[in-house]
Amino acid sequence: MKFIHTADWQIGKPFAGIADAHKRALVHQARIDAIKRIGRVAQESGAEFVLVAGDLFDSPSADRGTVSAACSAIGHIGLPVIAIPGNHDHGGPGSVWDQAFFQRERDALAPNLHVLLEAAPVELDSAVILPCPLLRRAVMADTTDWLRTPEAFAGLSPDKPRIVLAHGSTQTFSGAWADDEEGGGAANVLDLSRLAVAEIDYIALGDWHGTKQIDAKAWYAGTPELDRFPKGGEHDPGNVLIVEARRGGVPQITRVVTAHLKWNDMAFDFADDAALDTLEERLTALVGSRANEDLLRLTLTGSVGIEAANRLEQIIESQEARLLRLKLANRTLIAPTDAEIQALTARSGDPLIASVARKLVARTFGESEDAQVARIALRELHAACTQEVRS
Repeated sequence: MKFIHTADWQIGKPFAGIADAHKRALVHQARIDAIKRIGRVAQESGAEFVLVAGDLFDSPSADRGTVSAACSAIGHIGLPVIAIPGNHDHGGPGSVWDQAFFQRERDALAPNLHVLLEAAPVELDSAVILPCPLLRRAVMADTTDWLRTPEAFAGLSPDKPRIVLAHGSTQTFSGAWADDEEGGGAANVLDLSRLAVAEIDYIALGDWHGTKQIDAKAWYAGTPELDRFPKGGEHDPGNVLIVEARRGGVPQITRVVTAHLKWNDMAFDFADDAALDTLEERLTALVGSRANEDLLRLTLTGSVGIEAANRLEQIIESQEARLLRLKLANRTLIAPTDAEIQALTARSGDPLIASVARKLVARTFGESEDAQVARIALRELHAACTQEVRS
């Protein structure tokens, strides 16, 4: 039998780093649209159900609009969607799962959604689900502990695959992947080595936002739609897993890309002003002519002349308009070219400007605050003089 393993949808994530409200709404909608793509993968692959290994919502108190949008998208999947709460949407008292509004919307829009809040076997027509829900944001006890006794498997069908559904970090692998949001800790740790491997056919994990295999039967699916800039290493987010399982066998895994938005990371160093052309070429190769589909973390270093700095500002303005988010670290220095310095300091018809320019040039060397102010002042002086000539 086949099923879909996914996790960490985090519907309703605020994305506070995106200042523009319209662009922020587009990123919110992308996460809802990812649910629809998961449904298409499930239908086309012949999956019998979808497992969500925690963090369907970003918060245990998701707002009503978020709840309705998620339930509507889940309802259109058409197959059973079976979820457990994770650390973001934990199942404690008063959580979203406990609220009357969610229950009404679930019943009306997503009757195929089943949220498992108890650590007890759930037998389906073709598989047995062994849920390990998080009922608080952080717990010190291992939520898979209940599976370490023979009684946990007593009376289960001998022919149906047994699937553990859990959310947390493993002993050999940390699930923390933060982007200026949250750090890791010692809570919600899962010791998979103590589980009875022969009794289990697959372990569907959530918490780590990238697709990653832990052992022959245990995988993190990762988030189906990227939600942060890459940290490097083996993260591989933006997928769901098609799992083909059978009782007593090793599962066969196929990863399918479901992400639409592109979160890019780029660093560029200016060796000279001509490098502006290279920067534009690299941005075109990275983003192309797309608008409102990419997010970019851009780090700029090196030095540029005054005219080049003005052109760089125009490039940045265009990228800020086209991108859903430009997270910019502009560490470039303004280093006037010889021609620019000559044009300012050798103005025979305007000795006052020439004198001021010479004093500013003398103060631009180094990286002190005074030098930075002098470079900015020199740039403004050059702009004023250029404007005067044009007018």
